[in-house]
Amino acid sequence: MAKSGAKRVEEAIKEANARGEAALVPFIEGADPDLETTAELLWTLAEAGADVIELGFPFSDPLADGPTIQEAAQRALKNRPTLEDFLSLMARMRKEGFKTPVVIMGYFNPFYRFGLERFAEEASKAGVDGAIIPDLPLEEAKPWLRLAKKKGLAAIMLAAPTTPPERIEAIAKASTGFLYYVSVTGITGARDRLPEDLALKLDLAREVSPVPVAVGFGISKPEQVRFLAPHADAIVVGSALVKIVAKYVSDRARLVRELGKFVKDFKEATKWAQR
Repeated sequence: MAKSGAKRVEEAIKEANARGEAALVPFIEGADPDLETTAELLWTLAEAGADVIELGFPFSDPLADGPTIQEAAQRALKNRPTLEDFLSLMARMRKEGFKTPVVIMGYFNPFYRFGLERFAEEASKAGVDGAIIPDLPLEEAKPWLRLAKKKGLAAIMLAAPTTPPERIEAIAKASTGFLYYVSVTGITGARDRLPEDLALKLDLAREVSPVPVAVGFGISKPEQVRFLAPHADAIVVGSALVKIVAKYVSDRARLVRELGKFVKDFKEATKWAQR
């Protein structure tokens, strides 16, 4: 029997942890600058050491995203990508032997318009492993959580530094694949400094979470990854990668090379047990 997407995501993280590493979860915006480039970049991320990949589905009003990812979404939206396009891309890549777990990050409106039940059904068939829907709070998530569980998809919920401990525990218990702990209040974006109490908050979240805990938002330097790796099961890096796509968008060979080097450096920084 084939493993569920939720199980593949969780096992990929736990396998990294067993090697003495935090799992690395790089984010790119799908269809930025186009879907064929996205396919090539997914292969690049996997070959550079990504344990799980977060693939952004562009939306016109991305409330949780900072300027870097907003600009990437605008570039992607020029291609008018659909969820069908993303699912077809993943189905094709799975047929080509792509093994790394992939979760789609998108806002609720496109999933709702597509149909939650239809998405769960078609995503599981296409080889998508789960979804992150940042504007779907726990109280409104039951229909999605039920469908994701039925189809074995990872339903990854978010907690923030302002989330009370008992609510973090409830969100973690509802999550499958991993719990996404947002490192800072506010929107995504590379930051020079992270909160001083972040390591302690991650340790507390891991104590109450039955699934691995990933930390993201604002992580842009290998030294930040080295600091956080002993305190998180996985580390999400987004805006810093999207900036590379924007910088080399007109030179695909250079883009692939620079993105691969970046991810390799960050993956090396996750190896807390070897320091």
